Amino acid sequence: MRRAIFSTIGTSLLTNQINRADYKEKNWYSQLRDTANLSKESIQQDHLEVLAIIQVLTNRALSSLKNSQISNIRASSAELNGIYGLYQEQVSQGIQDIHWLIATDTVQGKSTAEIVETFLKTQSLNNVNTYVVPGLTTVSTSSFTDGIDNLIHWMQTTIPVYKESNYKICFNLVGSFKSLQGYLNTIGMFYADEIIYIFEGKESELITIPRLPIAIDLTVIEPYKVQLALMDAGIELSINDTQGISEALIYVLDNAVTLSTWGKLIWGECKQDILTKELLQFPRLKYRDSFKTDYKAISQKHERVKLQETLIEVSCLLIKSNGMTNNLQSGGLQYTRYKNSHKIDHFRVDSSQRVSCESLGGELVLRYYGSHAHVEGKEL
Repeated sequence: MRRAIFSTIGTSLLTNQINRADYKEKNWYSQLRDTANLSKESIQQDHLEVLAIIQVLTNRALSSLKNSQISNIRASSAELNGIYGLYQEQVSQGIQDIHWLIATDTVQGKSTAEIVETFLKTQSLNNVNTYVVPGLTTVSTSSFTDGIDNLIHWMQTTIPVYKESNYKICFNLVGSFKSLQGYLNTIGMFYADEIIYIFEGKESELITIPRLPIAIDLTVIEPYKVQLALMDAGIELSINDTQGISEALIYVLDNAVTLSTWGKLIWGECKQDILTKELLQFPRLKYRDSFKTDYKAISQKHERVKLQETLIEVSCLLIKSNGMTNNLQSGGLQYTRYKNSHKIDHFRVDSSQRVSCESLGGELVLRYYGSHAHVEGKEL
């Protein structure tokens, strides 16, 4: 079976190239350590000498990997150690696999990932890509949390595509820093078919952790599905509006409540199931019986999900505009008034499906849903 392999990337491949016996390089490790969380722009501004060090170590690493035996390659890089272990040192076996290298949003993280990617492509692994997680650094708790949120969102959109194509999902967590490994280990229990580690030491063996049968208790989520959907779409709620929601799912700052990293993960896992069921009642939206009838007639689950996701988007825009419909006119909704109508409007769900509606007192009353012909036929 083909694999999609997601490898976290640390910086040991760079630091392992430092010649600590060389007097000129004795401070290189501490310089790299102290600038580990900096972007290229920050280093260019205040630490130009570090950029030069990274370039020297990058060239040294590429040369060393090119001319080394497998044992030395594995010893020089935790990430490569995991990949070589996965293939039992026959990396050419993975020519059909897809590799993603997960790097921090730092110059050192990007540089190390580029070394690993370049080297793997010389070893017959042509489908190797680097994903630099926007904002992911350990410079502060907020930066790290924002980066993890971006990583989860990327995985929620990337991994299902591979699963639909029957790829086996593998998380290679041998490299990277420990805080990221801890998060990825938990995330992997939802997304990965297997997680791999390596025992430390010479001739280390591969540790494979299979996916555990984790199931989300929907009874904990169901009562708060509207609030969770709104927060997932970027709406900040008050503490009063989120009473009863597990503290693990939310983040509170100055009385404004948003989804936590784990809340986004849990909601992402269960929202497809929830949005295929009953029509949810979102703020500033009202449903006529004719609209409810059209919703109940939808037989395809993906169509129900798409419609409810669109309703979430519309609700959020109306909340932000205090009920005004002006900001519904741009983007994919293409909110417009029917010709020859004094009050009936409509917006798009996708290229073929429409919702007719009427704006009344800061709320949008939804009238019909369906094909353009169905909706227009009912209204005109």
